[in-house]
Amino acid sequence: MSLQYKLLLHKEDDGRYSVTVPSLPGCFTFGDNIDHAIEMAKEAIELYIEHLQENGEEIPNDSEAFEYTLNLETT
Repeated sequence: MSLQYKLLLHKEDDGRYSVTVPSLPGCFTFGDNIDHAIEMAKEAIELYIEHLQENGEEIPNDSEAFEYTLNLETT
């Protein structure tokens, strides 16, 4: 089975990167750099999916998702 997930990476004040997986609520991790963060995200996603499978829950897939960035100006 081939699954696709969008990752949101954010550089933290300490220089590490946090990663969240929007379609998997609560699935997040950190890495020392971008490559490490992505590697850690893969592991977190695999564990998350394993948990879903063990509980007979549906496995979300981002293959039909698209990304949009909204810019807002504040006063």
